[in-house]
Amino acid sequence: MSASVLVVATRNPGKMREYRQLLADWPVDLISLDDAGVSADVDETGDTFLANARLKAGEYARLSNLPTISDDSGLEVHALGGEPGVYSARYGGDACRSDGERVALLLDNLHDVPWPRRWARFRCVTAIAAPGGTIVGTAVGSVAGMIQSEPEGEHGFGYDPVFHLPSLGQTIAQVPLEIKNRISHRADAARKARSMFNALSGQ
Repeated sequence: MSASVLVVATRNPGKMREYRQLLADWPVDLISLDDAGVSADVDETGDTFLANARLKAGEYARLSNLPTISDDSGLEVHALGGEPGVYSARYGGDACRSDGERVALLLDNLHDVPWPRRWARFRCVTAIAAPGGTIVGTAVGSVAGMIQSEPEGEHGFGYDPVFHLPSLGQTIAQVPLEIKNRISHRADAARKARSMFNALSGQ
C-alpha cells in the first residue's frame, strides 16, 4: 500500500511546521486536516493521551480515507499532581482562551512553589492509522525540564516559553526549531513512529 500522503491531524500551523521538520526525511507528503478537506472536528473525549491520540488518528483517517498521524500531548507538572496533563490545551476552561492565559494560570498556581520542586515533563503519544481508521501503532515520547517563573522566547507555542531545559539553560521557546526538533517530546515520539510508518507503507 502506498503512503505517499500522510495527514497530520491538526489545523495548528505551528504544529504543522514542527511535523514538516520532524518528518523531513520520511518519503511522504504531509498535509493538514484542512488540506485533506476534513472539516469535522473530533472531540478529545479520552482521559489519557493514548486514548485521544488513537481516537483522533482513527477517526480522521476514516474521514479522509488517507493514512493519518495524530498525537496528544501535554505538560505534566509534578508539584500540581500531574496537571494540566491531558487537559493542557483546555487548562482553565472557558476562563482561559489563549496560550498566554493558560501559561499565566499555570504560573499563578505555582507562585509559592520553590525552584527545586518545579520539575515537569512534556509527554506525547503518537498514533498512526491506515485509511479507514485501523490503528497501526502508537509511540510515546517525553522531555523533562523545569517551569520557570517568567516566559522567555519567541519560538514554539503553548507552554514552551516557561519550560526551562537545564541542559541548555534556556526555555524550549528560546532554542531554534531545528534543535527543538531533536529534543522535544514530539520529536521523541515521531522517531519511534518511523517503524509504524514503514509498516504502513510497505517499506
